[in-house]
Parts: sequence; structure tokens; C-alpha cells
Amino acid sequence: MTDKIYLDEAINDLHTILDMVRWSVSRFNDAELYFGHGTDNPWDEAVSLVLYGLHLPQSMLAQTGEGLFAAKLTRSEREKVAELVLKRVQTRMPLPYITHEAWFCGLPFYVDERVLIPRSPFAELIQKRFSDHLSKAPAMILDMCTGGGCIAIALAYAFEEAHVDAVDISSDALAVADENIQEHQLSDRVYPIESDLFSNLQGQRYDLIVSNPPYVDAQDMADLPEEYHHEPELALAAGNDGLDLVEILLKQGVNHLNDGGWMFIEVGNSEVHMAQRFAGLDVQWLTFKHGGHGIFAVQKEILVEYWNKQAGE
Repeated sequence: MTDKIYLDEAINDLHTILDMVRWSVSRFNDAELYFGHGTDNPWDEAVSLVLYGLHLPQSMLAQTGEGLFAAKLTRSEREKVAELVLKRVQTRMPLPYITHEAWFCGLPFYVDERVLIPRSPFAELIQKRFSDHLSKAPAMILDMCTGGGCIAIALAYAFEEAHVDAVDISSDALAVADENIQEHQLSDRVYPIESDLFSNLQGQRYDLIVSNPPYVDAQDMADLPEEYHHEPELALAAGNDGLDLVEILLKQGVNHLNDGGWMFIEVGNSEVHMAQRFAGLDVQWLTFKHGGHGIFAVQKEILVEYWNKQAGE
């Protein structure tokens, strides 16, 4: 069937929110879409898209219960939702780029194709305030490779007295980060800084450095679903083993940590390359109750010892 026939059927034959959600799921399944940018299944994706198309808050279903699904729609509402569904199918664009909204640590953020869509397990660490590693609240925090600023802003909420530097090489990404900082009214504590890693941070030292850098290796880049190709490649690819930037972070970051300070870095699937690239480096791999993997923690003193040993060999 052509897209026009699908569109006409939806507009003419469907009536309720449940009708539109069910129809959306069918279209998503038929197109074999990939889900992983805020939802992980076609039903949740469809519910989110339909609520957005009807200008209803995502929290409304929880407030009203499933009775909301029985609500009837006007013809113009059905047209709006059907057009959004077909856009998702035809372009393979991740839903948050269509709605310009993503959630991280329970907080809403503006996103577009200048930045990655937040989905990091760092959220769980932030909500726990890094309690397994930090003995006191950090006063100075660095979010390296901040993208749209989601991690930096969530850190500022978690540590209400902290100064947070949100650093990225991309001026486009920092424009989005600044928009989110302003929206969350945190411009007095969260500072977007354009820098190629540590190049513009001379003399700055931090109690906590958090980084979700580009870490996708060459093989995984080649195998990514089409949805990921809407995201900026600059924020994804990082060489053959995915650890090119991680090596710089570990070498230079030691000079930007206060004594006793911690660095947390996400490397995703490139975790499998860490032991070969950094043989003998004693990092702590973290586990997550709510899913996710590939984040390690390392303290300044461990890094100092490791790099001194490397220099002496």
C-alpha cells in the first residue's frame, strides 16, 4: 500500500487515541524501525508520538489512566498524528528530533540534530550522586563533551552548590546546551565552554570530571541502524577501537583533577578494547540496576601512578 492510502485510511477510518496508537504501532512494525532514542519498543514510541501530535503532556496518561485512550479525535487531529507517523517511517528520524524533546534524569531537554539524544547510564550515577565514590559533594565539576548539556545540567541539580563547566568542541552543540541552561535557569552555575578537550581549560581543576565522549569504533559505526545517522558523526566516531579521545582524556585529565578527584568516562561497547589499549590501568567498571554498561571510574592518584610507570618503561 502507498503512503497516501495509509494516510487516507487513518484519517477516515480511525477515531480514538487507541485507534491511532494501534495504527502507529502497525506502521512502525511494518517499516521495521529501530527504537533506542528514548523508547525501546513500538508501543511506547507510538504513545509518545500520538500525545505529542495532540499537544498533550507525556505525563497525561499516568494522570488519567487508560481511559484517555477512549477519547475521540477530530479529523484535523487524526491528520496531524498520521503525518507525524509517516514522517517517522519515511525519514527514520529518531522521535526526539521530531518532537524536539528528550528526557534525562527525569528532566526535559530541547534536542535537535546538532546534538546526540541523551540516553546515557550516567543518569543512574547522577541520581545516586556518585555515592559509591565521592565522600563529599564536589565544588568544581567538568562535563567534557557536553553536547546538549543534559549531563551538566543534571549534575547541577544533583549538586546544588557546584560550579559546572559544560565543554564541547562544537559551537552548534553548545548553542543547544546554552538554550537548555537558560531554560533550566542555571546560567549562574553551568557554563558552556568551546574547547577541543582541555585546550581552553588551562589552570582549571575539578573535583569530578564526567565524560560521555565519542567512543563508537569503526565496526560499530558501519553497523549502526539508520536512525543513528541523523545524529552528528562528530559526537559518535572515535577511531578504529573507539578510544582515541579516551586516551587524551586520561593523559591530560590527570592535570585537571584536584587531589582525590575522580574521573568517570563512558566508552560503551568499546569497553572490550580498554584492556589492550591501557594494559595495567586499574579502573573500576560500574554496574547499573536500570540497564547500561561501559562506564568506568578512576581516581587521580591511580592515573598519576599509571602514567609515571608508562613514562619510566
